[in-house]
Amino acid sequence: MRIDINSDMGEGFGAWSMGDDAALLKSVSSANIACGFHAGDPRVMFRTVQACAEAGVAIGAHPGFPDLVGFGRRPMQCSADELRTDVIYQIGALQAMCTAVGVELHHVKPHGAMYNMAAADYEMSVAIIDAVATTMSSPLIYAQAGSETARAAGIAGVQVACEVFADRAYLGNGQLAPRSLSGALLHDVEAITARAIRMVHGQPIPTIDRGEIVLNCDTICVHGDTEEAVEIAKTLRESLESAGFTVSPL
Repeated sequence: MRIDINSDMGEGFGAWSMGDDAALLKSVSSANIACGFHAGDPRVMFRTVQACAEAGVAIGAHPGFPDLVGFGRRPMQCSADELRTDVIYQIGALQAMCTAVGVELHHVKPHGAMYNMAAADYEMSVAIIDAVATTMSSPLIYAQAGSETARAAGIAGVQVACEVFADRAYLGNGQLAPRSLSGALLHDVEAITARAIRMVHGQPIPTIDRGEIVLNCDTICVHGDTEEAVEIAKTLRESLESAGFTVSPL
């Protein structure tokens, strides 16, 4: 059995750093690298691509809304053409960094509000999927199973990796609980790991609204900007391998 662990990386900017990417690279098998709109800059992007290449970690583009102040977590209204071309622009920037380092771009995973809004909005998802399909020779997108993004990808013939979140609570409809809700962000490493093991085995997990849900899972996300990220990723990988899983890129 094989499973991927992914984390968002390269989310510093200029003189500001965020997350311990070097430590996370010891435990994850794929990385989603910020492309300059919500975080990241050319130097950070290039160094992060280099570090991933050296660690043998698959590289993904992590496009977001043009929202440095809000870290891409604030909803924005934009036309389908704006969304499509913004995503194309960001993918292209990271592809250039990959080419310079001599590695391939592996996947695309939208960031923050873009990811969450598109999960429930088919037209947004179509614009994002079109950007992915027209810029990658072997397009692959990370998306929640059952989301509009996954549906749009299926219709377009784009491969989907079903993603679950180790450190986030879920609603009964399968969407992530908004960060504004109490309990939406999980911090107990042992509880997070036990919950993730249940998800990869196709077993139900509790939802924040007191229900249960079963999630399809190809890749598990550990948010790199959480305080416990390094410990979560390390413990999760050790637990998955002990359970007989091979942790590797998709």
